[in-house]
Amino acid sequence: MSLVAILAVCGIAVSSVSLQHHFATSKTAYCDIGETFNCDIVNRSEYSSIFGIPVALIGMLGYAALAGLATVYRERRETPAMLFGAAAAGLVFALYLTYIEGRVLGVWCILCLSSLALIATTTILAAVIWWKRNSTQ
Repeated sequence: MSLVAILAVCGIAVSSVSLQHHFATSKTAYCDIGETFNCDIVNRSEYSSIFGIPVALIGMLGYAALAGLATVYRERRETPAMLFGAAAAGLVFALYLTYIEGRVLGVWCILCLSSLALIATTTILAAVIWWKRNSTQ
């Protein structure tokens, strides 16, 4: 579970940079790479908030929950199932946002794609942890 915790901390970092882009008032050059990659367009679009809550903040909170499950609550019997469920929910949300980037906005965000890779890897690891815990009982 320590690898899951490390990935979650990386996810918090990526989401915090994304949150910074969300609230920035000036154009950032961080990932403005031609017409295909532009974090500003994605992080300031109408899809960057849900009910007024920035998606990046939701990501930070989700990754923090995963980190808590992988560290503080790692010894509890139900943790592997909760970890997998939370990671899978995060992956579904990230895939939805990736669809919005590619099909609706027509531009990609390197930070968002990094977060997608982190949550996908976390979900796979959580599934393995859950499977191993269930197969030894």
